[in-house]
Amino acid sequence: MRFYIGVTDNKWFRFLADRKAEEVNFWQPGGRTGFQAIEPGAPFLFKLHKPVHKIVGGGFFVRQSRLPVSIAWEAFGEKNGLATREAFLSQIQGYRRDREPDPTIGCIVLTDPFYLPREQWIDAPRDWANSIVQGKTYESTAGEGAYVWDAVMERLGSYRQPTGQRHWVAEVPGGYGAAYLAKARIGQGAFRVLVTEAYKRRCALTGERTLPVLQASHIKPFAQEGPHRVSNGLLLRSDLHLLFDTGLLTVTPDYRVEVSSRIREQYENGRIYYALHGASLVQLPENELERPSREFVEWHNAHVFAG
Repeated sequence: MRFYIGVTDNKWFRFLADRKAEEVNFWQPGGRTGFQAIEPGAPFLFKLHKPVHKIVGGGFFVRQSRLPVSIAWEAFGEKNGLATREAFLSQIQGYRRDREPDPTIGCIVLTDPFYLPREQWIDAPRDWANSIVQGKTYESTAGEGAYVWDAVMERLGSYRQPTGQRHWVAEVPGGYGAAYLAKARIGQGAFRVLVTEAYKRRCALTGERTLPVLQASHIKPFAQEGPHRVSNGLLLRSDLHLLFDTGLLTVTPDYRVEVSSRIREQYENGRIYYALHGASLVQLPENELERPSREFVEWHNAHVFAG
């Protein structure tokens, strides 16, 4: 099994550990693309900068994305490792030469993070070169990778999640790739990133590509036991998201749009929305397992939509 050890800021780790964040954004200020060192579900460990030089925790890789700071903050908030958006932006600008007001950064989304107590911190691999500034991939069954992974497993075997709702056992979450994402415990931030990327950053109904106005909508709300799962999501333009959530618009199991007559009755308007009525969705995830689930769509039709 391949896993990754990423170098991280000591303050970033301490901030998240103190708050027991259940998902984290391991961000990169330069906005690097194409993090392919490990596949979804694989472990991503945290190694603090020298002079500490210890592995202190980790999480499990969900997805890499490039997002403006404003959207990364909306999605993850304090799970970015800072208390305010202003502090977040200031720290990122401190790493960059430009002074863009909303720079694009790299976001490595991790779920189920664990934060080891100081007495359980693990020595960094002996082959870790001083020139490594971002991270390195290891194999769990050979050399220094085996040493690190055996130490991690020993600690996770007795690690208790801070909420008391889950115990780690000496094994990683089952499955990798798409299979892992279908059953992993995904948070709100990861949900937004996964839905955004699954729909290729386009509104499902209109094809709109302006990212700041696109929002990941739950088909069955999380408050109603709807899961943070791509098949329970739609990427919608913000006004369409509001109409969807208030029952003035829905999607049918065959991926067509239905617009409620109540828009005309209550607001004497809605021409731009009625133009969508009966149309097929213009954007769907390539992976059929990530497309809107019939179960969730039928729930929305029956319990939310005001036809």
